[in-house]
Amino acid sequence: MSSANSVLDPKHSVLDPKTSPAFPIAARVTLGDTQLRKNVRHATEVIQNKRARVVGEMPDWQQLRESGKQIRQHTMANLDYYLEEFERNCTRAGGKVHWARDGEEARRIVTALVKEHAAPERPEVIKIKSMTTEEIHLNLALEAAGVKTYETDLAELIIQLGHDQPSHIVVPALHKNRQQIREIFQREMNLPELGDKPQDLADAARRFLREKFLRVNTAVSGANFLIAETGGVCIVESEGNGRMCLTLPDTLITIAGIDKVLPRYQDLEVMLQLLPRSATGERMNPYNSIWTGVQQGDGPTNFHVVLMDNARTAVLADGEGRQTLNCIRCGACQNACPVYRQTGGHAYGSVYAGPIGAILTPQLQQLHHAQTLPYASSLCGACYEVCPVKINIPEVLIHLRNKVVRQKGPLTPEALAMRAAGSLFRSERRFRAAQRLGRFAETPLVRRDGKGEGWIGWLPGLLGGWTQVRDLREMPKETFREWWEKRGKRGN
Repeated sequence: MSSANSVLDPKHSVLDPKTSPAFPIAARVTLGDTQLRKNVRHATEVIQNKRARVVGEMPDWQQLRESGKQIRQHTMANLDYYLEEFERNCTRAGGKVHWARDGEEARRIVTALVKEHAAPERPEVIKIKSMTTEEIHLNLALEAAGVKTYETDLAELIIQLGHDQPSHIVVPALHKNRQQIREIFQREMNLPELGDKPQDLADAARRFLREKFLRVNTAVSGANFLIAETGGVCIVESEGNGRMCLTLPDTLITIAGIDKVLPRYQDLEVMLQLLPRSATGERMNPYNSIWTGVQQGDGPTNFHVVLMDNARTAVLADGEGRQTLNCIRCGACQNACPVYRQTGGHAYGSVYAGPIGAILTPQLQQLHHAQTLPYASSLCGACYEVCPVKINIPEVLIHLRNKVVRQKGPLTPEALAMRAAGSLFRSERRFRAAQRLGRFAETPLVRRDGKGEGWIGWLPGLLGGWTQVRDLREMPKETFREWWEKRGKRGN
């Protein structure tokens, strides 16, 4: 399988784990961008506060979370059955289902469908926000094939016009503030007198997009949920742009990961309570659209669904990692994560940032890339506490760290250090000797503070990573075991 970059314009930077720098390197750069950190911190705090209010209104919130977890676990355990059921019912309703093994095949299918249905003299598509299309860099693939794409979600439009990359699952332009957005619109829409009020920016985007809605005859969407029981597709959004894309074009092409399926229509009762509260702090999404097949005189006359694997079956085969596929893309874990709030999303080198990206991206890459992401976490558990379907992200992070260590082999510095530590901990004699040696070795490194307490502010070599951001207290002159033995002797 060739890299996604094989079809991309090299002048565009993309969030691709195959080519992005390791997280520690990228994070060091973003940590130096004070404006970005301020923007991310403000936006995530606003969303978290809104979420806390609407979740607090729900006396059965924990029961809803458990129901969501059970629905998703059951689906993943029977994924093949429900995918085949979806295909049968979607086809029966007039849709056409295509299967894609990976991103390259998905791009090829979508590009061929667009070329078939779009106006030949001016091939264009309007797009609904979709993380799946971002995952496979569909926009750049379409542009390389001569197809002009227009993002219609406001945040995605900001990213597209600003030649930027998304940094959040739900709010892709979260790292941009109002003044930065105004400058993008002034430049790209040729509006030098544009004001900086939210209403001014929204009006400019509305005027820019309305002409596209009325003219372009082909749309591309993702899917929040695929409903096996009916063969329907569900999209939730907050602006109405999705509704325009679903109803006005002659052709609608939906691309979705195979993990998006739900067994029954009734399952939406749970999911459409969990998702908006977790994602944007709303009781309900303003626009919930469900469409099934084609209907004469109503909506698109051509409807295609591309079901994409792209390593999801490999994730499904991992007993501990499988729960990652339960994700409903709410972004709550990103808003709660202290690491994401400091670095922003671009440091993760993938469209899936934050805690969910730290477990999803390495697995989608089958651990050939993004090996540093499972370490991009403090394991504080905040992500698990807010996850609406109870994905135990810290548990999966530890699982992946173990796989990374095994993949790197037994001779890495970390593996050798852990083996040495294990040898010490297995022997009381060796452990005592190591403590005595440690007290002796630290002597030239200890500095006394005003209270006479000893601190180590610098350690050599690999150990220096610890003291770069914290001081280390000196070892006590007497261990607990030594103190206990002395106490026993006095007692006798």
